[in-house]
Amino acid sequence: QVQLVESGGGLVQAGGSLRLSCAASGRTFSSYAMGWFRQAPGKEREFVAAIISWSGGSTYYADSVKGRFTISRDNAKNTVYLQMNRLKPEDTAVYYCAARTGGNPTTSGYDYWGQGTQVTVSS
Repeated sequence: QVQLVESGGGLVQAGGSLRLSCAASGRTFSSYAMGWFRQAPGKEREFVAAIISWSGGSTYYADSVKGRFTISRDNAKNTVYLQMNRLKPEDTAVYYCAARTGGNPTTSGYDYWGQGTQVTVSS
């Protein structure tokens, strides 16, 4: 069992930055692929970014955030981060952290999910 706790959300002006953190419990954090998803009001949850634990720790990004967001992980701290720069109002959503042991990291078939953290970008 893995428990995930997100933090770092908040209100920021367009063009600003935020860094989300996701702290994971458990001793096998390094073996999980970690992903960030988001859900805006009235919309379906969508993939944002992922970092896998195999194949050299490759990263994946949605086209809408590529070049602005960076995902990283610190296995010693059991934590994954999402650095969000040049934020836009359309980035406003609840951001969720998730963990999985295999499969396509860009799809929503993750095994464990956090409770989410709100990110609001004002124009």
